[in-house]
Amino acid sequence: MTQTYETLLVDVTDRIATITINRPEALNALSRTVIDELLAALDAFRDDDSVGAVIITGAGEKAFVAGADITQVRSYSMGTGLESVMQRAFDAVESFEKPTIAAVNGFALGGGCELAMSTDIRIASATARFGLPEATLGILPGAGGTQRMARLVGTGRALDLVLTSRMLSAEEAERWGLVSRISEPGALLEDARQVARTVLKKGPVAVRLAKLVVRSGADADLATGQVIERLAQSLLYTTSDKNEGAQAFIDKRPAQFRGE
Repeated sequence: MTQTYETLLVDVTDRIATITINRPEALNALSRTVIDELLAALDAFRDDDSVGAVIITGAGEKAFVAGADITQVRSYSMGTGLESVMQRAFDAVESFEKPTIAAVNGFALGGGCELAMSTDIRIASATARFGLPEATLGILPGAGGTQRMARLVGTGRALDLVLTSRMLSAEEAERWGLVSRISEPGALLEDARQVARTVLKKGPVAVRLAKLVVRSGADADLATGQVIERLAQSLLYTTSDKNEGAQAFIDKRPAQFRGE
C-alpha cells in the first residue's frame, strides 16, 4: 500500500511514481514538512522494484512550487543557512538513483525552480514561469540555485536572473536550455509519463550508470569525464542486459531487460 502524506499526493502506476506537492492554497510553497515528506517518498522508492521512475509536479494549475514558505523564512538565522536543509534535500533529489522528471505546471520560483533543476529532465507547461527572486527578499538562491542555474544556462544568464529577479517564460526557458520540452497545459502530465515510459524501456543498469556518468563528469575536465565514461561502459559490457539489447535489436523485437 502506498504511504499517505500530509503535503504530498503519491501515485504509482506502471512503475511510474508521481509525486504531487499538494498545497495549492499556498501555491505549493516548500515548508519543512514538504521537504521532509519528499525525501521520505524518495527513500521509500529507492529500493522499491515497483518504481522505475519518478515524476514531481504541483497541485492545481497556478504553481509547480512558488518558492519557500515565506512565513518560515522570516525566522531563518545564520544557523538555518549553515544547516542548509533545502540545499541538502535537492542534492538528494539530484543523486537519486532512478530517473526523475519535473512536470512544471505553473510558477517555479525560488526553491521551486531549484527543485526542478535538481531533477534529470524538466518538462514545462506552456504557462510555466521560472525565476529566482530571492534578492527581492534580501537573500540569494541558496538551495543550489546559483550553482545549478549557472551550469544549465551559463554564468551570464544566471546572473541576469539572480540579480534582476525576472521571470522566464516557458519558451525562454526552453531556448536557454533550462527545460527540454514544452507541453500544452492539459497534456503535461501525460507527456511526462510518456517520457518516463520511454526511459523505462531502456536497460535499467545503463540508465542508472548514464545518470551517474553525466552528473559526475559535468564538473570534471574532458579527460577525466571520459575515463568515468569508459569505466562505466566496461562494466555494462559485462551485463546480461547488454547481450539482450543487442540480440533484441538483431531479432527486431523489444528487449526484455532484467537489470543485471
